[in-house]
Parts: sequence; C-alpha cells; structure tokens
Amino acid sequence: MLDKDSKIYIAGHRGMVGSAIHRRLKKEGFNNFVFRTSTELDLRNQADVASFYEAEKPEYVFLAAAKVGGIQANNTYRGEFLYDNLMIQNNVIHQSYLHNVKKLMFLSSSCIYPKLAPQPLKEDSLLTGLLEPTNEPYAVAKIAGVKMCEAYRNQYGSNFISVMPTNLYGPNDNYDLQTSHVLPALLRKFHEAKMNNNEKVVIWGTGKPLREFLHVDDLADACFFLMNNYDEQDFINVGSGDEISILDLALLVKEIVDYQGVIEHDLTKPDGTPRKIMDSSKLEKLGWKPRITLMEGVKQVYKEAFVSKQTTLKG
Repeated sequence: MLDKDSKIYIAGHRGMVGSAIHRRLKKEGFNNFVFRTSTELDLRNQADVASFYEAEKPEYVFLAAAKVGGIQANNTYRGEFLYDNLMIQNNVIHQSYLHNVKKLMFLSSSCIYPKLAPQPLKEDSLLTGLLEPTNEPYAVAKIAGVKMCEAYRNQYGSNFISVMPTNLYGPNDNYDLQTSHVLPALLRKFHEAKMNNNEKVVIWGTGKPLREFLHVDDLADACFFLMNNYDEQDFINVGSGDEISILDLALLVKEIVDYQGVIEHDLTKPDGTPRKIMDSSKLEKLGWKPRITLMEGVKQVYKEAFVSKQTTLKG
C-alpha cells in the first residue's frame, strides 16, 4: 500500500492524466508531492533528470509525461513522437532504478496493439502483428517503455508496472484541432459551429470505426487501485468495456451541445484503426470497474470546458 507520507513524483502532473492522478491522490489524503514543469525540467535531458532524482529522491513515481496527439499530429511529427517519448521514458525509468524508487507506474497507450489484432484486445496480443501506420512511431516508443519496465523488473528486481489505458477524455484535455484526439476535437467543432450558427460540422472519414472511451478520473482511480494492489510483470488494460462508432459519438456530442446543423464526412481523411476496444477482464477480476458513463462524462466535460470556463482554445 502507498504510504501517505512517502514522496510521490508525478511526471506530467499538468497533463490530463497526471493532473487526474494528482486529484485522486489528494482526495485520499496524500500531500507529499514533487513536481516539475516541462520548462523547469526537460525529461528528455539525461543529466537534468539524474540531477532531479539525486536532489528529490522520490519513493513512488507515476510516469504520465509524454508527447501525445491525435491522428494528424502522430502522422505529421513522427520523428518527434518517437524521439521525445523514448527519451522521457528512458530517463525516468532508468533514474527510478538507480535511485531505488519503491514502485513506478508507466502509463502506456492502447495504440501499441496491432492494427488487426483480435477484438477485444487482450494483453497477450502485443507484438503479434503490424501496427497502425499513422501512429507507429508513438506506439513503438510506448512498447519500448513497457518492455523496459519488464526488463528492469527481470534484471534488477525493480517493482515497475505498466498500465494500458483506452482512449481518454476529461479535464485538462487538448482542444487544439491540429493535435487533439477525436472526442475533444468533436466537442470543439460542434461548440464553435453552434456559436457561429454554422450549417454543418465536418468529421473525418466514414464515421464507421469503433472506439472505446474512458473518463480520465476513472483512469486515475484505476491507477491508485493498481499502485496499491498490483505488482506483476505483465502490463494490464484499463478500459470501460463499451464502444461507440465515431459517427454515433459525433451524434452524442451534437445532442449534448444542442447543435441543430448537419454532419458531413470528409472522406479524404483517414479512418485509422477499424475497431479498438480492450479486454479489461483482468482488471475487473482484481476488483476494479469504471463508474462514469460516456454520456455523463461528456456532459460534464462540455460544461466545464466550454460552458462554465469558456476554455481558451488554440489552433
């Protein structure tokens, strides 16, 4: 069990996942945190990360820092997605080993599974086929992170675990249309179309691909649960168990936003992976299940990001 007096380092604490983990831990009474923003500490810099660990000596680490984005960003900045994520992971995991961190959790991504792997995606499907080409560099980096945790456990006895979240949404999401994932992009598109009285909203591709979504607060709850209850080498899926087509997702967002126009498809844009839902039965057997439904979660996010706060948007 996590000791409430132990020093906890959340790498990526201002991102969607890291901030959710921070909220969850604070709710449980944890308050001994160490943070660094990306301007204060470049996790790609080996010497700087080593100095940080030497000075702070964290006991538990949540590795949620990463360079992330949607299909367009992944496919455009392929070199950056590979290099940046490899360097971040390598430095944090290695220094956690060198400084005897009691336990580290590495946050990976469901995109590491082969494009045509049997559905629902089981943990043993990793490395059984070709990856989705549009996000291959990011997936390769995340696979390396999972395998690095496994290797350090095998060689050095480090208690490093990896979790595999499905598609996430929630507070502190990215709404930049050039780099965001599908759900925040749809929220922004429909909101702006409503505000501007636009007659249509254009969505990418056919709308047929199926996706699974999990509210980031549910993920944070799962991470807290696993840090207290899971010490195995094999990584573990964290999903909602429900899937929805991109078109139906667009219709759900349209309803929540109360947009009255029509939806059009841009068939020049890629669909991405045809279907992606994870088998989270392993986690369920340990005693954890998500609590927030997609409708409830999206309503909450829309209210917080667009209605109450009037999010400052980029792109």
